[in-house]
Amino acid sequence: MKTSVKTLLTGTAVAVAMASLTPAALADDKKIMLKVPVAFSTNLPSLGSPIVKVADQLKLVSNNTLRMKVYEPGKLVAPFEILDSVSRGKVNAGFTLAGYWAGKIPASPMFSSVPFGPEASEYLAWIYYGNGLKLYQEMYDQAGYNVHVVPCGITPPETSGWFSKPIEKPEDLEGLRMRFFGLGGKVMEKLGVSTSLLPGSEIFPALEKGAIDATEFSIPSVDKNIGFHKIVKYNYFPGWHQQATLAELLINKDTWNEMSESQQAQLNQVCKASVADSLAQGEAEQFAILQENVEKRGVVIKKWSPEMLSTFKSAWDEVVAEESANDPFFAKVWEDLSEFREGYKVWGENAFLPR
Repeated sequence: MKTSVKTLLTGTAVAVAMASLTPAALADDKKIMLKVPVAFSTNLPSLGSPIVKVADQLKLVSNNTLRMKVYEPGKLVAPFEILDSVSRGKVNAGFTLAGYWAGKIPASPMFSSVPFGPEASEYLAWIYYGNGLKLYQEMYDQAGYNVHVVPCGITPPETSGWFSKPIEKPEDLEGLRMRFFGLGGKVMEKLGVSTSLLPGSEIFPALEKGAIDATEFSIPSVDKNIGFHKIVKYNYFPGWHQQATLAELLINKDTWNEMSESQQAQLNQVCKASVADSLAQGEAEQFAILQENVEKRGVVIKKWSPEMLSTFKSAWDEVVAEESANDPFFAKVWEDLSEFREGYKVWGENAFLPR
């Protein structure tokens, strides 16, 4: 990771923002309970755990007028049903990834992670200070979903996958059955991989039963908790498909509109704090996990060769062209992000130390 996002939101900024909300103003706010099903177990660090901290902090900063009840995956709503459930009002909020809606909204994975970057700092710059967040909400509005979206967490680069044998050349991928997320899955399919998008709770059993041969899921600390190392030992890097992964809090738009301006500000600021915190936690924990994987769990860390990365990139270029041709809104988002990244390039190439 090139840089931290420490300027995004600090504790001082939160304190200043909340200082303007007087006890009298808070007391006038209507009490709202957000029932929040989540797509990931809350014991998964930087992925599922952020929403628990958000719930705790939201209760404090709102003087108990905004509360959350968090439901583990499948306890109230199945992970892949969260968007529809929030939109219809079956529940009034949900914590998930936009990329899960690729079958309904082709552009949605662009607001989770983009193959071959951007990394977290550049991604957040586009989201918050480019047109990213505006396009993000426009996407849901245009598709007819009655939701308001708030970015509420982000993870650093993922591992590129767990395999039972080394992958030395593109031909070694042909015929593999692999769990894969987002636009990277379309890249893998071009290389002969049969992909499936399984929720986190179903991946280990699928590996164990031989229903899939390989998987990717998240950052090392998350993958360790799921236990992929018990079945497949070759862990590949870099995670070209997910250099940063943005999490979303979806709120039923009617519920959002019921909130006062101060409550909306509280939720926005607590989620911005969650973005900074989840990234910091993710960056802090991974090196120890990688060391333990090698020394205690028998994991073999592998780096993709330049040939393999070039192969992935060429397939990604094909995917982008096809998706843009098939969906006008995907093309709109891709054009905007590409324009932002082209401008950012002069900063990125000059400001940071060479790797």
